[in-house]
Amino acid sequence: MPSSKREITSVSALLKEKGCQVEVFSGRQATETAFRDLSARKESPFILHISTHGFYLPYDPDIKNKGLNQEGKSGYYNPLLRTGLALSGASTAWKDSASLNLPDDGLLTAYEIFGMSLLNTELVVLSACNTGLGEIRDGEGVYGLQRAFRSAGARNMIMTLAEVPDKETAEFMSLFYQNWKLKTSKRKAFITAQWEMVKRYPKEPEKWAYFVLVE
Repeated sequence: MPSSKREITSVSALLKEKGCQVEVFSGRQATETAFRDLSARKESPFILHISTHGFYLPYDPDIKNKGLNQEGKSGYYNPLLRTGLALSGASTAWKDSASLNLPDDGLLTAYEIFGMSLLNTELVVLSACNTGLGEIRDGEGVYGLQRAFRSAGARNMIMTLAEVPDKETAEFMSLFYQNWKLKTSKRKAFITAQWEMVKRYPKEPEKWAYFVLVE
């Protein structure tokens, strides 16, 4: 994504200005193994910002092939196996309809995140499409990335409810971090960023309306 690199550069600079120690994994460094290693640290990152592609695949009981992606659907019944994030190597696995849960196929599913430990993580930012989606089950809520990160211990999340444009997503994220003082309200910073986007794009809600803060 053209704006993803610019987004990470901007966010990293803003966090460094606030006194944060920043570690960046990009390109071939952004692997599932690197992500899982966060769970093995003495303390997980205070902020975990992921700028990539997200996916949620609807269930199709008629699909017998157990590859993850079958023309935009999946035969896996468990919804945690049908939603996730694309990391290094994902394009090959996606194209080949990926055998699921290989150790480093580049498709990080909610199922894989579920068993991690992110107890020190105050905020997870999923700067990607469809990261707030999942399967709704009566009396149980939504099964997706939100549930997975909550189970891992993350306290707050910024997610999306649909496809979001690359350039404007980067704008929104920069505005959020500019406004967030780390020890003050994330909600205030989020709302301020969203209103600024409304002013910039008043007739284009797809550029600002799909972001949500989950506390």
